[in-house]
Amino acid sequence: MDFSGCSLCPRECKADRTKHNGFCGGGDKIKIARAALHFWEEPCISGKNGSGTVFFSGCQLKCCFCQNYKISEEAFGKEISTDRLSKIFLELQEKGAHNINLVSATPYLPLVINALDNINGRLHIPVVFNSGGYESVDTLKTLKGYIDIYLPDMKYLNPDIAEKYSSARDYPDVAKKALDEMFSQVGTPVFDNDGIMQRGMIIRHLALPNNLDDTYSVLKYISERFPDNSVLLSLMSQYTPCHKAFLHKEISRRISTLEYEKAVDYALSLGLKGFMQERSSAKEEYTPPFDLEGV
Repeated sequence: MDFSGCSLCPRECKADRTKHNGFCGGGDKIKIARAALHFWEEPCISGKNGSGTVFFSGCQLKCCFCQNYKISEEAFGKEISTDRLSKIFLELQEKGAHNINLVSATPYLPLVINALDNINGRLHIPVVFNSGGYESVDTLKTLKGYIDIYLPDMKYLNPDIAEKYSSARDYPDVAKKALDEMFSQVGTPVFDNDGIMQRGMIIRHLALPNNLDDTYSVLKYISERFPDNSVLLSLMSQYTPCHKAFLHKEISRRISTLEYEKAVDYALSLGLKGFMQERSSAKEEYTPPFDLEGV
């Protein structure tokens, strides 16, 4: 992979990542902050044994409320080789992980693909692509045949809000195209006998305080674009103001119970199926420690 003019994500920053980091914060080597069994994903992803989650450093989005800002913006992590990443995948499988969960892997995707190629025939669990939804269709096409489960966000449909909170005014249009490509690759959900997802797509939406109108728009879009429960919804209530969220008064608090209940009621009225969170999930301790475990 030539990182000398990067265009992996919709930013297309064209950075020479052999000399300096791109917009995402990534250089020309894989950088990760944690690789461990993770138990706080959706039940069909985490199951009883946990999801084999690898947190990559850097991110093409700049969400002011990011709970993982230590790695997404502050670039905490350790550089590793492609061979080491391959071994990490196998180690997680040996620990009983239900899947390999790639969190914000876009800055390093060509190298991640190489790591998966290295263990072709030895990895026997699904691979999950866990993404903020801000992805290039061309880059996603390179993942066809490698990814079994897509776990993208659909954060916003209002471009003004996308610009304000994530510095990505084009987020709605980009995410729509990205989700279409993801769905074309994996299709409708498939589960094993234990209810663990083997293939398909779960679309996440994080409900924000004082932003119910946009949440309603997102939910309506999902119901119309992916009818008949061809995808699952994960409507999240875990929003906790952190990082730079306090710069915006309207999101400087947790979402209220009433706001979240209204979002849930609207999702149910649309016939959407999937996962709704308990309000107790909106705690900072649900963010994993980025301590280089498993690296």
